[in-house]
Amino acid sequence: MRSVEEQQARVTAAAVAPRPVRVAISEAQGLLCAEEVVTERPLPGFDQAAIDGYAVRSVDVQDAGAAGTVEDGEPAELSLPVVGEVRAGSRQPIRLQPRQAVRVDTGAPLPTLADAVLPLDCTDGGTARIKVHKAVRSGDYVRRAGDDVQPGDVAVRAGTIIGAAQVGLLAAVGRDKVLVHPRPRLSVISVGGELVDVDRTPGPGQVYDVNSYALAAAARDAGADVNRVGIAGTDPKTLREVVEGQLIRSEIVVIAGAVGGGALEDVREALSDLGVLEVDRVAMHPGSVQGFGQLGRDEVPTFLLPANPVGALVVFEVMVRPLIRIALGRRHPMRRVVEARTVAPITSIPGRKGFLRGQLMRDEASGDYLVQALGGAAGASSHLLATLAEANCLVLIDPDVSEVRTGDPVDVAFLGQRG
Repeated sequence: MRSVEEQQARVTAAAVAPRPVRVAISEAQGLLCAEEVVTERPLPGFDQAAIDGYAVRSVDVQDAGAAGTVEDGEPAELSLPVVGEVRAGSRQPIRLQPRQAVRVDTGAPLPTLADAVLPLDCTDGGTARIKVHKAVRSGDYVRRAGDDVQPGDVAVRAGTIIGAAQVGLLAAVGRDKVLVHPRPRLSVISVGGELVDVDRTPGPGQVYDVNSYALAAAARDAGADVNRVGIAGTDPKTLREVVEGQLIRSEIVVIAGAVGGGALEDVREALSDLGVLEVDRVAMHPGSVQGFGQLGRDEVPTFLLPANPVGALVVFEVMVRPLIRIALGRRHPMRRVVEARTVAPITSIPGRKGFLRGQLMRDEASGDYLVQALGGAAGASSHLLATLAEANCLVLIDPDVSEVRTGDPVDVAFLGQRG
């Protein structure tokens, strides 16, 4: 029986990232940047107003609020004529003369010689002439050319996950396309004479095809570009044709539902000419019986997962998801793991590493993580899909541990957040 770590090492050794491709920035979100995006022009490209107000020379308003006094002891007023207006997007240059003001909108180009913007609330808001209540310093409320990015600066670095801010920055520096690590193409196939699609009513001895839908969703969540093939026939010739067709179009192929008995022999016969697909026992539960190999001319990583949906999803999480993340170029392909205290006893199968469904919580008083196992308790089934739907983590139990007491520390792997 292989250890989990040995099986993971076999799988990750087969990882091959697709070649980087250039895509529109609107399609790059969530992907890893594969180039250093060097800017060719400053951002912003010109001096501009950072706020609605009046463009001025700071020297002309430096005495505002302290320009001498009148008989009642109040500060004398400082006022300036308003000689024009510049709106955002204006392409008409304006030159500011000494002791003048120009009305400007946020983002409007600053008139020549202006070095500051008076906010509206520092004035009386006049149209032909303004009274200045407060001084501003040179550079106040102004975005200088190149404040964000200078020519030659790296706007987005290789290895950066492209999110909303990166998409915005790429647009701001005038890039309509960017080189990225593309999503690996993954095909999901269900095998089993007992399976029917969800748009049909199962007859005697038949069940719905859960795996192709659940595994396709898990693959999309991991970042793959997924083709859900659905149910393949059990006839070896037909199955071979289906799998061979997916090997041509995919970087990863997942087959669910044929890890034992006659179904396994059908799969082996069908795929024997395409390569070696080894079916082994791995020291984990659920999902100990699983297969892996590299098939086809391109030696595509191909997985054979249990028919049971919970086992299939757990094996996918432990073995297939890291391969997708590596193919995406992610430096840390594994889920984040934290230590938590158990709130109830947990039992596990000796000699196998447990990946048990759980709900992770925080202790309001101490801030410690707490975990409630949804599977692995005495008498609980490891095959209940409903409990997996409620889980937000997997509780990791070492192979040499068969029982965890209340309050004992355990490692917990985060799953995707719900809501």
